[in-house]
Amino acid sequence: MLTSKALKQFLQGSNTVIFVIFGWCVAFITYTSTYAFRKPITAAIFEDMEFWGIDYKILVITSQVIGYTLSKFIGIKIVSELQPANRAMLILKLIGAACLSLLLFAIVPPPYNIAFMILNGLPLGMVWGVVFTYLEGRTTTELLAAGLSTTQIFSSGVVKSVGKTMTIAYGVPEIWMPFLTGIIFMVPLVLGVWLLNHIPLPSPKDIEQRTLRKPMNKTERKKFVSTFFTGVILLLAVYILLTVYRDFRDNFSADIWNALGYGDDAMIFTQTETPIFIGMLIIIALMMKIKNNMLAFQINLGLILIGGLMIGGFTFAFQSQIISPFLWLTGVGFGLYLGYVPFNIMLFERMIAAFKYVSTVGFLITTADAFGYLGSLTLMIIKNFGSDNLSYLNLMIYLSYAVFAVSLVGMCWSIFYFYHKYRSKMQMNVSLQGQLG
Repeated sequence: MLTSKALKQFLQGSNTVIFVIFGWCVAFITYTSTYAFRKPITAAIFEDMEFWGIDYKILVITSQVIGYTLSKFIGIKIVSELQPANRAMLILKLIGAACLSLLLFAIVPPPYNIAFMILNGLPLGMVWGVVFTYLEGRTTTELLAAGLSTTQIFSSGVVKSVGKTMTIAYGVPEIWMPFLTGIIFMVPLVLGVWLLNHIPLPSPKDIEQRTLRKPMNKTERKKFVSTFFTGVILLLAVYILLTVYRDFRDNFSADIWNALGYGDDAMIFTQTETPIFIGMLIIIALMMKIKNNMLAFQINLGLILIGGLMIGGFTFAFQSQIISPFLWLTGVGFGLYLGYVPFNIMLFERMIAAFKYVSTVGFLITTADAFGYLGSLTLMIIKNFGSDNLSYLNLMIYLSYAVFAVSLVGMCWSIFYFYHKYRSKMQMNVSLQGQLG
């Protein structure tokens, strides 16, 4: 029987391939299971349900995003200051609270159950940052985190397909579907967290190549932002748009597919996301081979730029009737995650390593997510109260062009800014070495 002690000893003595496969699988299992407590609700239609003159699904999704956004801002402090010994228990407590909220959502009649979707999002927003702290600061971080980040592509489609199948094939009421979908994934979640907690800390070689990672207090967080202020603002601007776009596409993909004539195809979510998932894995694997941290950081900025260009290009082709709706949503999805995934697993990891700034990726990711989801929440409010006659399909098209424009300007400026910031740092180091010599 494999004991906890034996597993830790095995991982500490394992070779790189075995360690990466283990970490990849465990991160994938853990966050896939986490998605089962958040995303199945978006596969529901809640047809002809309206309260206070507002579509019920809008109220449900907006409530969840309110909780998720609040969670991100709370997480800036909690995740940044979290000690390694407390990570596993925190994840289980957060998921347990999210599961209970889904049960109460099913039991309490509409519209009063909407409040429990706020409570559902409130714990879930911190899970990503906590899980990533297990993986950062290693020479293999890109591949390890691939199992975490690509869950956003693959698992979102899978859990929505599971939820949709439950309603179509088994007649499960949409109000109960999110809770029952979460229950299905509860055992894999607990197993994933238990295994995740056995991943050893970064080795001395990891620290040498990727810089020491440690929790950051309030003063340290302020100092980091002031050091890279212009670059942080530019990256946040692009990331906010990408998050808004990803969240809108994810939350209302069922409605968009319905408008395009694919409403009864439960597997359409998985069919579009699977090729994106495979493509991103290949790109992540190739990025890991780049040893020069600054070069890798700049390439990541370039990938985000290319992703924005793809979103604009595929949308123009769809509007010009050059490509099909299926190819359009698959193409903009690939462009979206080509930009979004680097932010989540590669960009900040390589930025810290390139500038040798002792800190934690958890702070950067959680901060970016906080403002990203605030943007997503703002869009929902505008859509509901300011542009009620604007269809989901047309809004998707407008957002595509907005992401294209902001990515083009923001990423070109970021590439220029960080290149000169790095050159200045290197020149200063040479100058100091000359004085000491």
